[in-house]
Amino acid sequence: MIRTVLIANRGEIAVRVARACADLGIRSVAVYADGDADALHVRLASDAWALDGRTAAETYLSVDKLLDVARRSGADAVHPGYGFLSESAAAARAVEEAGLVWVGPTSATIELLGDKIAARDLARTVGAPLVPGSDGPVPDAAAALAFAEEHGLPLAIKAAHGGGGRGMRVARTLDEVPELFDAARREAEAAFGRGECYLERFLDRPRHVEAQIIADEHGHVVVAGTRDCSLQRRNQKLVEEAPAPFLDPGVRKRIHESARDLCAAAGYRGAGTVEFLLGADGTCSFLEVNTRLQVEHPVTEETTGLDLVVEQLRVASGLPLSVTEDPEPRGHAIELRLNAEDPARGFLPGPGRIERFVAPSGPGVRVDAGVESGSVIPGEFDSLFAKVVVWGATREAALARARRAAAETVVEGVPTVLPFHRAVLADPAFTGTAGPGFAVHTQWIETELLASIDPQALAEPVAEPGVVDTWVEIDGKRHRVRTPGEIGFGGVGPTTGSGAAAGAGAAQAQGAPPASGSGVDDARVPLLPAMPGTLVRWLVPDGETVADGQPLAVVEAMKMETQLVAEAAGTLEHSVAEGSRLTTGEAIGYVRVPRDELGRMG
Repeated sequence: MIRTVLIANRGEIAVRVARACADLGIRSVAVYADGDADALHVRLASDAWALDGRTAAETYLSVDKLLDVARRSGADAVHPGYGFLSESAAAARAVEEAGLVWVGPTSATIELLGDKIAARDLARTVGAPLVPGSDGPVPDAAAALAFAEEHGLPLAIKAAHGGGGRGMRVARTLDEVPELFDAARREAEAAFGRGECYLERFLDRPRHVEAQIIADEHGHVVVAGTRDCSLQRRNQKLVEEAPAPFLDPGVRKRIHESARDLCAAAGYRGAGTVEFLLGADGTCSFLEVNTRLQVEHPVTEETTGLDLVVEQLRVASGLPLSVTEDPEPRGHAIELRLNAEDPARGFLPGPGRIERFVAPSGPGVRVDAGVESGSVIPGEFDSLFAKVVVWGATREAALARARRAAAETVVEGVPTVLPFHRAVLADPAFTGTAGPGFAVHTQWIETELLASIDPQALAEPVAEPGVVDTWVEIDGKRHRVRTPGEIGFGGVGPTTGSGAAAGAGAAQAQGAPPASGSGVDDARVPLLPAMPGTLVRWLVPDGETVADGQPLAVVEAMKMETQLVAEAAGTLEHSVAEGSRLTTGEAIGYVRVPRDELGRMG
């Protein structure tokens, strides 16, 4: 049996693994970047060791540093969690060669299934459903354009060695294929160190349905049910549920059988997920295998009674699974990801200090969190900080509990996606009351939900300076009265929402052109990043003329790429080079606006 596990991760998944280790009486070792020195996972583990660095590359992605800590701490196993090195065959191989146990599939299996081309070939061999795709990575954008012309649109461009939606773009017109191909290749290179991309025919309005598997070295491959993860933005999941609702029994059976056969053929060991797309016309197609624990694993745990992290540790210790038959799902579970992002500003990430965090509770509610009040969400890492998971005897009961849990959750100090969750949980397309079947698909958020909602409806209320909420009792009933602070009645003080800090930050980040009477020939309108990040590339050369609203630069922050656009027409001036680290409030460049144009800007 494993005695000591080094947790090669951070945040809520590191907390989750540390707790599973404690349940089994296994010692856990946390590691941390400089910004995580006082993080919750550091304090919950048996021991904690510094990785000496701030960025992912310097810390959680450094195999050498992790193995050094494993040696010095006496760890005999490494649990990678999800993200970071969890699907790195090279990292798994280094752990194996160091004589340690990798809590996951073998390096050979990760290499086989992590290569999306090889995984498609294996899926074809076992008879899994597949849509047309390229035979291997395509060399350039011209080849991608030729494939699109032959097989039609939409076209999915995918990183051959990626996962989690990184390095993926969907082209819906021929004109955008070259730019999206280059963007996918660039993102894949940055995220995975390899930029090869392959192509697939993209299904129209597809659902994202996946099967959770867990397998041991004794020949058992168990399918622990299905999940629906169709609620996505930029290919990043926001809401998941189990079992997948409104699924034809025949499709469910084929998904189970394909997942089991594929993993058995790969000699799989540990937890994994086999993902499928289900088109609006009923076409089902294998997507990929995630050779790790998924973020959404709790909904499967709640509907099966399995502890998937405990099962991972059992399998890694050479023990058989605690169950050897597919469990029948009981009830329904829904997970809401809590990301530090502002849905009212295009889901812009918002790192910072969580001033207050009140988690929901009560029957059927589980919270997996990596933070507490006072925790800091660094800008260098993913924006996910907690997950709210609810269970109900039926989907309708689970939806009601999800609405209650979302209403109870309080996060102050950073923006969150909670307003989005509250809107989704009330939308007939998601609840299933809009008509027969399930109306949600992987592009539903962008194409339908957000298109029908005023962005400000997704904003948390911003505190009004000098205004306090006071509670008074009138005829035995409690009432809230809003008053200026200096004449308050000893109330509870200003009510702050999760958008308060974001609102202040937004005002600072937007900048404004100088007044037209400044006495200079030209004005320089600053181009300001909304948060710390990295300048990926300039879209317009230095000295070029640009139009108001024209995209000028691509910035990466918290694993997301966003574009900065011109706030006025004029001439672009670069201030920093591509690859530079950016800070909030520091201009990366300017748009020089002629003086005679200033009056038109108001």
